[in-house]
Amino acid sequence: MKVAMLDNLKESPEQVSGWFGRARKFIADVRAELGRVTWPTRREVWATTVVVILVSLLFGIYLYSVDLFLSWFVQKLFTWLGA
Repeated sequence: MKVAMLDNLKESPEQVSGWFGRARKFIADVRAELGRVTWPTRREVWATTVVVILVSLLFGIYLYSVDLFLSWFVQKLFTWLGA
């Protein structure tokens, strides 16, 4: 019976080492995963940043013009209806 219990402990070392061992394993796994990440170059970051800023400006201008048109249209509609 005791031999079977010791075999189970050998199979799962995180139970033996407790939270400290699990934390060390987690940090080691994180470092290994970060080593596999493909990081963008500085040029790629600048390019995508410029694209995001330009698209945001274009959408802002578009929505502003739609808002102006709808405001003008609703104002004309109200004056036509006599409100």
